[in-house]
Amino acid sequence: MIKCLPRSVLCSTTGVKVLLPGMKIEEILSQFGLSQKDSAVYLSSLELGTASATRIARKAGIKRTTSYDILEELMERGLIGQTQKGKKRLFYAGEPEELLKLLDRKKEQLMEAMPILKSIYNTAGAKPKIRYYEGIEGLKEVYRDTLSYYGELSAFITENVITKLGQTFVNEYKAKRKRAKISVRVIGPDTPEIIEYKKLDKKDLQQTRLVSQEKFPFSIEMNIYGNKLAFMSFKEEMGVIIESNEIAKNMKLLFELAWKGAGK
Repeated sequence: MIKCLPRSVLCSTTGVKVLLPGMKIEEILSQFGLSQKDSAVYLSSLELGTASATRIARKAGIKRTTSYDILEELMERGLIGQTQKGKKRLFYAGEPEELLKLLDRKKEQLMEAMPILKSIYNTAGAKPKIRYYEGIEGLKEVYRDTLSYYGELSAFITENVITKLGQTFVNEYKAKRKRAKISVRVIGPDTPEIIEYKKLDKKDLQQTRLVSQEKFPFSIEMNIYGNKLAFMSFKEEMGVIIESNEIAKNMKLLFELAWKGAGK
C-alpha cells in the first residue's frame, strides 16, 4: 500500500522517505513556477498514474473545471501528458526528471539575458579588477567572457584563434555570439585565415578590416567589451582580463584611431 503525502515527505511503494529537512515539496515546486494548485494537481497525478481530470481534481481538492485549466498549463510545460480511452480524456504525470529539463530551459533563458543584465550593471564606483588565465582552456574562458556584455565588441585578432583553439570552438563561439546579437568590429592581418574570416562578415554580424601582416605582425589578440579589456597570448598560452572603466574607455579610443587608419 502506498503511504501518502503529508507533503513534506515523498511517497513510495516501500514507505515514506524524507524529502528535505524542514522543507515541503510544494516549496521546491514553487521554484519551478508552480502555484499551490499546480503542485496539488501535479502531485496527485504523480500518485494516481493515468486518471481522469475528475479523479485528479478530487485527489487535489480543487474544482474539476479548474483542474482542466491547470492540466492544460502543465501539459504545455511538459510535466503532464494525456491519452484517450474511448471518448474519455485521461491524464498522467511525466517522469519527475522532466523538472530537470524545465530547470535547464530556465537556465538557458537566464544565460541569454545575462549580456543585457551585465550591460546595465552599474560599475562606475568599482575598483579595477585583473584576472589571469593559463593554458588553452584558460584562453577559451577569456573568449567566453567576451560574450558577457550586450553591445558591440571591438577586437584586434590573429589567425591563432583558429589554428590554436580549433575551428570547432570558433564555430561554437560565433553561434553563441550571434544568438546574443553581439556585433563585432575586428582589425586583423591579411593572412589567408583572416581573409577567409572576412568573407563571412555579413553572415556573422561582423566587420573586418585588414592590415599588412608585414607591417603589423600582431602576436596577441585584444578584445574590448563594456568596461573590460582582454589580452590573449597564444605563444605563452595565457590571458588577462582587466575590468576598468577608465582603461577600457581609453583603449576603445585607440581602437577607433586604428579602425580609421585600417579603413584607408
